[in-house]
Amino acid sequence: MSKAIHKRRVFISHSGEDTWVARQIAKEIAERDGEPCLDEADVSVGAEFEEDILQFLDTADELLVLMTPWAYERPYVWSEIGAAWFKRIPIIILLHGWSIQEFQSRPSVPVFLKKRDMIKLNDIDKYLTQFQGHP
Repeated sequence: MSKAIHKRRVFISHSGEDTWVARQIAKEIAERDGEPCLDEADVSVGAEFEEDILQFLDTADELLVLMTPWAYERPYVWSEIGAAWFKRIPIIILLHGWSIQEFQSRPSVPVFLKKRDMIKLNDIDKYLTQFQGHP
């Protein structure tokens, strides 16, 4: 009996304004044999949204946060970050709309996020290259 191959599950956290960009990222991850979890694609209409999000995070291997000025204002994005931090899964911050210094200088950004490596959206290929072939 062959061993089942584990696809790396990546939960993509984003704001509603960033849905199109999040879909493109999900496509790129799927093309590299990953399994993206994207709320707008994976949560059924009328479902218990919060429960589905928690279930996705329970099985995720990492959280990729598309952190834009809009996402920064979304409580769900911060809840997803907190859940991932509590679960101790890797959190990747993908910045768009501000510099790393601008994001890190915000007083409400938790210290545990300020210490993480962050990448700009234009540098996502660095993340995707590392992702490919590594479950």
